[in-house]
Amino acid sequence: MTITVDAGELGADDLMARLKDGERVVVRTEFVGETREVTLRFDGETFYCDTPTRLHRHDDEAEMRTCIENQGYAADA
Repeated sequence: MTITVDAGELGADDLMARLKDGERVVVRTEFVGETREVTLRFDGETFYCDTPTRLHRHDDEAEMRTCIENQGYAADA
């Protein structure tokens, strides 16, 4: 299942729970005045952030959570 949300719409805990449940999360975010989509996903071993320009891989939940928070994809805690 794939859901689409705006950046900051869901908290980091909710995003992580959805990823671990097998959902893909497409996050709409603003970058230099344009709307971009980033796809967050988890294959059971590795977390991924598919951006328009590169693929980020994260080996564990802590790395993925840090990325989500640093990039502004999650709501402020």
